[in-house]
Amino acid sequence: MIRKIIKIDEEKCTGCGLCAEACHEGAIEMIDGKAKLTREDYCDGLGDCLPACPANAISFEEREAPAYNEAAVLAAKKKKAAALPCGCPGTHSKAIKREAAEAPSAPVSSQLSQWPVQIKLVPVNAPYFDNANLLVAADCTAYAYGNFHNEFMRSHITLIGCPKLDEGDYAEKLTEIIANNEIKSVTVARMEVPCCGGIENAVKRALQASGKLIPWRVVTISADGRILDI
Repeated sequence: MIRKIIKIDEEKCTGCGLCAEACHEGAIEMIDGKAKLTREDYCDGLGDCLPACPANAISFEEREAPAYNEAAVLAAKKKKAAALPCGCPGTHSKAIKREAAEAPSAPVSSQLSQWPVQIKLVPVNAPYFDNANLLVAADCTAYAYGNFHNEFMRSHITLIGCPKLDEGDYAEKLTEIIANNEIKSVTVARMEVPCCGGIENAVKRALQASGKLIPWRVVTISADGRILDI
């Protein structure tokens, strides 16, 4: 099929690896000191790797390429997460409980910088969206990951929702927010459960519909409080 896909100019590539880090789909790898698009079916054509490249070595092109294979990308992410050390949920849960019991309690300051936070309630043209780093989070993430405020909400505008419980789709609202404001970056925080894929897909469709090239990433959190993928 003919579709939009990235193109890497190896002569311009300095081998910094920032594009490979920015590509949360895993389509780019560093080979012999150069960035290479090793899996065309992993490239979704959104171009979150473009802003990450300091040498302007990445661009878009329209050409014959295999269709984006989301199922293969998700399978690869699960395989990568399973290979991480200390991946046993039971062992990790015990470690978390032991550390929590031994550590002295300390007050945690809220990093929430605006109100409301629900995606369906937030106004589209609120002034705090100007030059904002946007965090779009499944509402369970803040309960599963203990340091969520400091690691994710700090210096971000936070929007939350639950695609399983809320009626309708977030994509249209998020498209309006991204299209009508100067958003600097988007972070999606989701749980590992399948229903959370709805919030990730809504952000992806909103970015595509907005027509903007904005750096974005997805963070997946396990039910026992581990970060599985960034």
